[in-house]
Amino acid sequence: MTVTYAMHNALRRELRHFARAVARARPDPQSVLRTAAGWGLFRTAFHTHHSAEDSALLPSLRQALDGRPLDLTRLEAIEAEHAALAAVLDAIDGALVGPGVGPDLFGELTGSLITGLRGHLRHEEEAVFPLVQAFLSREQWEHFGHVHTQRIVADAVRLLPWLLDGVSERTVSTVLTQLLPRSAHHAYVHRWQPAYAALDRWGIQGALVHRP
Repeated sequence: MTVTYAMHNALRRELRHFARAVARARPDPQSVLRTAAGWGLFRTAFHTHHSAEDSALLPSLRQALDGRPLDLTRLEAIEAEHAALAAVLDAIDGALVGPGVGPDLFGELTGSLITGLRGHLRHEEEAVFPLVQAFLSREQWEHFGHVHTQRIVADAVRLLPWLLDGVSERTVSTVLTQLLPRSAHHAYVHRWQPAYAALDRWGIQGALVHRP
């Protein structure tokens, strides 16, 4: 489950950056998020991960849990959280491109995303991961891993450096081995990761330059 945990930890990391960026940009955080590369990367990773779970993990787990109504109820709660979080992301995107969303409502939306996603990741790890380990067949888990990998690799130039930001060298090696052919590792080390490292994802460098 290395890649899944890496994704969860990367989402948590970006939530911390997101929260700081929003707080720093008050009273007009929309102005930062409209141009922040970090918001686009976060949104892409979120949808990549949850779409793989929705299409390849949760349906298999639902099948494996047939006849276990309590566990199915827990699964339904996770699915409801996915839908609610996606709606919050869509609302934030809408607020960034359309008029009529004041700072109070935008603050509620960003707060809901931060609180909701943190709680969801913890809930999923506590409620779903044990069910996966207990009831999902190896073939079903490998199918999810394949779908998850393909969706990450479809945007590997951007998502892999984002996913592996700040992790141990051992985790980098493990994830790259799982996700990329050996021939692509050189590109990750010498092109993709340096380009990612040069990004000012959340406007931090600009804020430092313009600080009085």
